[in-house]
Amino acid sequence: MNKRFYNFGLSDEVLNALSDMGFEEPTPIQEISIPPAMEGHDIIGRAQTGTGKTAAFGVPIVEKAVRGNAPYAMVLAPTRELAVQVAGELNNIGKNKGTLALPVYGGQSIDRQIRSLQKGVDIVVGTPGRVLDHIRRRTLNLRSIGMLVLDEADEMLNMGFIEDIESILKETPSDRQTMLFSATMPAEILRIATGYMNDPKEVAVDPENMVVPKIEQVFYEIRENDKLKALTRLLDVEDPTLTLVFCHTKRDVDEVHAKLQQRGYYSGAIHGDFTQAHRDDVMAKFKKGDVDILIATDVAARGLDIPDVSHVINYSIPQHPDSYIHRIGRTARAGKSGIAITLVTHREYRMLKMIERSANTRIKKAKLPTREEVIRAREQEVLSEVEYMLESDKPAEYRDLVQELSEKYSIEDIAAAAMGIICSDIEVEEIEEIRSPEVSSSNGFARLFMTVGRNDLVKVSDIVKSIEDGADVPGKKIGRISLFDKFCFVDVPSAYAERIIYAVDKTEVNGKRIRVQPARARKAAPAEKAYR
Repeated sequence: MNKRFYNFGLSDEVLNALSDMGFEEPTPIQEISIPPAMEGHDIIGRAQTGTGKTAAFGVPIVEKAVRGNAPYAMVLAPTRELAVQVAGELNNIGKNKGTLALPVYGGQSIDRQIRSLQKGVDIVVGTPGRVLDHIRRRTLNLRSIGMLVLDEADEMLNMGFIEDIESILKETPSDRQTMLFSATMPAEILRIATGYMNDPKEVAVDPENMVVPKIEQVFYEIRENDKLKALTRLLDVEDPTLTLVFCHTKRDVDEVHAKLQQRGYYSGAIHGDFTQAHRDDVMAKFKKGDVDILIATDVAARGLDIPDVSHVINYSIPQHPDSYIHRIGRTARAGKSGIAITLVTHREYRMLKMIERSANTRIKKAKLPTREEVIRAREQEVLSEVEYMLESDKPAEYRDLVQELSEKYSIEDIAAAAMGIICSDIEVEEIEEIRSPEVSSSNGFARLFMTVGRNDLVKVSDIVKSIEDGADVPGKKIGRISLFDKFCFVDVPSAYAERIIYAVDKTEVNGKRIRVQPARARKAAPAEKAYR
């Protein structure tokens, strides 16, 4: 059972601030991190974005902050967006105590940051490069740092900040309290933890708590060249409030953004090549809803916290399971529900299964909206625009034209003709349907044909393992396996047949690349050797 924040012995000022922020009870990472952090322990925490880790280290920092001429605490973050986000949350937590956090990052005037530092701040939240720049200019004094946080340490490793981080750590007092939070724990991160932390306490969020339960997760299997068509269909029919679309590369972001704008969608784009001014402008428009579709790379979206994001769409499937958690954590914020959609090609099916296993979740397969559903959705948009027009003064300008036509035709026919002209411009691009393999079944089992046999030195256990690992199907659910010299037949539960075909086909068993497909109707055949 979760504790309440007041069980942690927090001050009334912080408790009231948390209440104002909408916190009712600690999240799992907060529950296991705040007590030891309040006791002064170094912390190594494994937690993903969206789990509430900012408050997990922010509450202890604010409670223990000591006002002085130099900053008491510092938080290092991988991106400008995350630095701004963290500083904002720390200021909210510390508002009743007068604690001030300042974000420092590249792309903003360093002179402005220097003036702010000279006025005095309690907490510096910065990107490693800009923090190191201030240290070299002697505009940031770290002699009084009592608490230091490395937020999203694995991302800082990926971005090449490790040497900068070590240089910064050497400038801080050795008796400081250090907290490190990371979604994964690569060897380099653990090396830093060992070398620069004092007997750290390790805490981790249970995998069952990694995916927000209020997020509906679905995937659509499509061909690569149909992705944009599928995206527009989903945008039309789902009618999301705010949509965040993730792409692998900056080039993909630019391409999707341009094509959506050509089709009349209000979209914006952010990635590392844009100036900070541009990114701030796009983010402001997205928050206000002036831009309702934001296309971004993973790094550019770090720290994005907008409560009204209703849909996250993985235009490109994440390359790592942890990235999936980071991405979909952008929706279902502040207690709201959300939808996470992933577009998957045939060759990406195994990655999807890996994500499911790693995140301990199930992503349901769904069918794309039909052409008719898209047309109906767009017609509803037309109706909404007409209703909006009727509620304004605009129709008065056209009443004379209607009056002239009404001398020959009925009002209903005139309105129908006008709607026909408007709706005739609706075009829906065709998407070639991917047909699932037709698998016949008997008594709840389907028979599959695999191009591997005894001559390949393959055992029944190898086949079972390939299905267990590739399709995440328990071996005990697999039926009879009939092994021949060059091939074999495998009886599997009908409900798993399609998944097994997609996941195991074109993989390797004992070094041999195999094919898996539905078995043809059984004919007279050599006596089979049944092994299960």
